Amino acid sequence: MKFIKRLFIFSLICIILGVGTIFGFYYYVKPELPDVATLKDVRLQTPMQVYSQDGKLIAQFGEKRRIPVSYDEIPQELIDALIATEDSRFYDHFGFDPIGITRAAVVVVASGSASQGASTITQQLARNFFLSNEKKFMRKVKEIFIAVHIEQLLSKEEILELYINKIFLGYRSYGFGAAAQAYFGKDLQNLTLSEIGVLAGLPKAPSTMNPIYSIERATQRRNVVLSRMLSEKYISQEEFELARSEDIISQYHGAEIEISAPYVAEIARTWMVNRYGEDAYESGMKITTTVDSKLQKAAHIAAIKNLISYDERHGYRGAEKVLWEGEQPALDNDAIAKLLRRVPTYGELRPAVVLSLAEQSALVFVKGYGEQTINWDNLSWARPFRTDERQGKAPTSTADILAVGEQIWVRSAVLDEDEQAQAVSNEDALATDIAEIDLNDAEPQVAITWRLSQVPNANTAFVAMNPDNGAILSLVGGFNFVHNKFNRATQSVRQVGSSIKPFIYAAALDEGMTLASLVNDAPINQWDKSQGTAWRPKNSPPTYTGPTRLRIGLAQSKNVMAVRVLREVGLDDTRQYLTRFGFEIDQLPRSETIALGAGSLTPVKMAQGFSVFANGGYYVEPYYISRVEDPFGEVEFEASPVSICKQECPDEEQLAELALNGGATASDFNEQDVSNMAPNEQQPPRYAPQVLTEQTAFLAREMLYSNVWGGGNWREGTGWNGTGWRAQKLSRRDVGGKTGTTNDSKDAWYNGYGPGIVATAWVGFDDHQRKLGRTTVNSNLGKDQISGAEAGAKTAQPAWVEFMEVALDGVPVQSKRVPEDIVKVRIDRETGLLTNKFDSSTMFEYFKAGSEPTEYVQESLGDNLYSEGESSEGSLF
Repeated sequence: MKFIKRLFIFSLICIILGVGTIFGFYYYVKPELPDVATLKDVRLQTPMQVYSQDGKLIAQFGEKRRIPVSYDEIPQELIDALIATEDSRFYDHFGFDPIGITRAAVVVVASGSASQGASTITQQLARNFFLSNEKKFMRKVKEIFIAVHIEQLLSKEEILELYINKIFLGYRSYGFGAAAQAYFGKDLQNLTLSEIGVLAGLPKAPSTMNPIYSIERATQRRNVVLSRMLSEKYISQEEFELARSEDIISQYHGAEIEISAPYVAEIARTWMVNRYGEDAYESGMKITTTVDSKLQKAAHIAAIKNLISYDERHGYRGAEKVLWEGEQPALDNDAIAKLLRRVPTYGELRPAVVLSLAEQSALVFVKGYGEQTINWDNLSWARPFRTDERQGKAPTSTADILAVGEQIWVRSAVLDEDEQAQAVSNEDALATDIAEIDLNDAEPQVAITWRLSQVPNANTAFVAMNPDNGAILSLVGGFNFVHNKFNRATQSVRQVGSSIKPFIYAAALDEGMTLASLVNDAPINQWDKSQGTAWRPKNSPPTYTGPTRLRIGLAQSKNVMAVRVLREVGLDDTRQYLTRFGFEIDQLPRSETIALGAGSLTPVKMAQGFSVFANGGYYVEPYYISRVEDPFGEVEFEASPVSICKQECPDEEQLAELALNGGATASDFNEQDVSNMAPNEQQPPRYAPQVLTEQTAFLAREMLYSNVWGGGNWREGTGWNGTGWRAQKLSRRDVGGKTGTTNDSKDAWYNGYGPGIVATAWVGFDDHQRKLGRTTVNSNLGKDQISGAEAGAKTAQPAWVEFMEVALDGVPVQSKRVPEDIVKVRIDRETGLLTNKFDSSTMFEYFKAGSEPTEYVQESLGDNLYSEGESSEGSLF
């Protein structure tokens, strides 16, 4: 009895000491324990996503990739696998498992190190939310107390839901929904039992037991999970054998980027961070841009195809590097594959290594595609590059171009294949997906004909916008965002060349000139006292036709005529007039060279300016973001773009009242925030201010129309073309535009419009001093090759035309809408005066009512008709 009594007293003392110790630990760490009640209102960190206006994913930002799932969406097999592997008594304990802790303690005593964990699912949840992973005694104590609090606060189902959405599982994946996509490219609900076993085994060591890092270790861990499920009777022996025999097929699946618009994504990212701070990355917000996926794809293909065509016709600059040569030992395919994994891909361009040469073909090892053959049709373009002005002889054999052991660049021979465009989207996803792994080890799903290529030295930009509200429909900021993140569409201020002329001619129309006004197309020789030299602007090509109508002068981009038109309007008045289009006056030099394009603007600004002509004279600002939603679909912000009012419009007094309430007045058209965003509340209408009369805009469009379609009658010998004649390929009489080439061909432009769209294409070197040069005919190529001096029509317009073929496909041809107070009269082609004739020497021309000629050609002929300085009708400017 004494022994029993003493044992009882000893046990009681131990219990009191144990409970006291527990309470002591509790009160010791209590001040440091977090408020687990926050789990009731937990907001899981999910990536910020950027979409096109039609719902295509453009980009995803944020280190933590997470796809939250509700408890009802979690497969029962995953729940069973986690409980069997991580916490078999999950439904029985109250936050921690004493048996598991005892087992771990025995291991510590026996081995002297904490090599075995004893954490329940609830404890792991506590650690993931509130603690670190360091193996320290006090961290474990805190973990237990927090787990107990969690069990008191949440149901078992809520705990499992949080755990499944929160835990890190490797490759930036947080939660099983994201891991299912990352490793298998599937939704969680579509996984097989084997795949579930792989994921359920990841919590133990997500960085080393995942199937991308090691198939062997992932397979071993999966089998452990399946064995535990079998032991706990969650699966049958047959299910176990079937799942265990299944091969694990896994590769990294990045965010499913559906359309390549990385430069637009960067604009959205910058705006969001400026608005919401760094928290935007994990806000789960959905940003819908103004970009149209069809038009963005068309712009990307057209711009990059055109840039590569420019680059190839100037010659091949040689291999990127030489890996081995001569008698040096060659690398085997495994070594080449490993080396190429470290070389980035740039959109269509993939790195490759030359393995062997035939007379007119080459065997190469392409990153992600293994051994491939390049045939002569896709090699023969590669004559040597000498300078931007000179190319070497056309090659006759593969040995003239390549050598074994060279690292080169290749691309698909067909740039606009659907599968190639999708490859572009996946490659550009690298810019926003942080995981540093190779996305290109998969075997190709389609046969691809490969072509020798190179990273272009020049660059490009392309912009398309809706002229009626300013929405940016497509934007390409350069050759490749991964290669260079500088956005040439919005940030590159370049000389615009002859693209500025339509705006100067519009000023002339408002000063009383007409489309039939004669301007002397003759050389100018003006002494410049400040420079001590004569200024002699020249036409390109240097041909002159004497007195020429204004319409022809713009359509054929006559430089000396533009200078004379500028003089008629006045330099200061012209510079001020150009600010109506949103151009900054400090970008427009106070010099007559402005008539030749000395002003500098961005491609977006050029598209904005041409929109005024396209929409009938209204100023609209470009904007990129149409809506921002929170993770629950609630609209945070919505764009408030301007609208064009042409009927029953408010008067000046009403516009002033609207301005007080946040609307726009006729003078409120200065540059605003790029996003044009407004809080999601009832906004007063914002009307686009009218900066040109409808009549002036119409007459300007007529000149831009002639830039494409020319005029006259070819059968009668009076036909002529504008510099933009290549756009006749569109077979549409409702398009117009203007070429632009700067001095020494350093910048090439084409700006134009069609129904409901304005687009600008630019090509040039980032080095402002480098010329686009010229090319000679390559004897290896066919008839349809561009040669001679580079210029807007040859270098930029092909991208514009190819884009417009897609943009206007299915869009009905728009009939010409002649505004009120525009009259149409028959004139003599040579003098611009009225005529009674009806032959090929005459034509109909449009005039503002009251500005049409009143004299007839036969009544006005005389020796002094073209005397410069006369102010009478028919005078020469």
